[in-house]
Amino acid sequence: MAKPDRPPANGFVAAARKVYNPIGFAKGYNFVLFFIFAGAMMGFVLARFQYLDHYGTMCRTPGIGECYWSTKGISEIGLRMHLAAILPAGFLVCFQFVPAIRHKALLFHRISGYLILILSLVSTIGAFMTGRHAFGGGLDIQLGVGVIGISFTVCMVLAYINIKRLQIEQHRAWMLRGWFYAASIITLRLIMIIMANIVSSTGEYYASRPCAQVDYTLGENRTRTLYPGCDPYYTGQNLDQYVLIPAKIGRPGTNSATAAAALGESFGAAFWLAFFLHAVGIEVYLRLTPYEHDRLRNVSYQRQKEAGMRSPGSAGLTADRLGDATPWEPASAVYQESMHGSNK
Repeated sequence: MAKPDRPPANGFVAAARKVYNPIGFAKGYNFVLFFIFAGAMMGFVLARFQYLDHYGTMCRTPGIGECYWSTKGISEIGLRMHLAAILPAGFLVCFQFVPAIRHKALLFHRISGYLILILSLVSTIGAFMTGRHAFGGGLDIQLGVGVIGISFTVCMVLAYINIKRLQIEQHRAWMLRGWFYAASIITLRLIMIIMANIVSSTGEYYASRPCAQVDYTLGENRTRTLYPGCDPYYTGQNLDQYVLIPAKIGRPGTNSATAAAALGESFGAAFWLAFFLHAVGIEVYLRLTPYEHDRLRNVSYQRQKEAGMRSPGSAGLTADRLGDATPWEPASAVYQESMHGSNK
């Protein structure tokens, strides 16, 4: 269990330690970060478990027409796979970053970790199956789904390889990277709403949507009244007819189709910006916590040495093994002892 390395600065810190020390955190700022990011993940996941009821909760209520595609063929299968896998994975992963669980419930941590890896792979395959039509399915969106999905999967694979080689600090780093990439979907939604309102305020953006989807969203009467360009679809002259929809949300003349257009026009840009923020953010965090990296690498050294591995301390995928970094040397016994109780 983690122990504070210095007396509390004031009464508030002393009281706070009574909250975060029992669950294994030695540093208050780490608990704050855990509370913010794991709390956001847990809240997001719990709020979306209701969408596992695909034809009930998810697609029965009025929406922006996304269910037009997600009730058809491969898109429906992919969305169901994605939600059924990523929601339990996102729920379980929040507990993986609790130090007390890693130290006192190691069996749970390991079993949960394997389950999360399997669910992550299934959810990524499902996401790939839905990318073609999600929020308009533009190339920017399809590329974003592909990049984040592949990045997430690569991180999970590297985390698995490193933990099998007892390279704990690299396992930590790749797990943090992977789940920060995945969590960009939460930040994406905040950015998308802001962008959609900005796009709407200009009145200069339009989105092309199939009349069948607009009809699914608004119904035949409203579609024919608002978008007479869809007449070829209704008369059977062109069942693949598309129509331009103004991107407007929260303004006069807004309807579900225009809201969908505004969100769709913003989704791709929000996707990339959110991913960028999370990718940079996690690298900043990893570089601001070198003490924990060093501590875990020395733990790795001890465990790899006990397991009889070659190059203890660098048996996993480390820079000094794969690149031209300076060969790593274990810390002195005194230094290792000073780091023993730290948890980040």
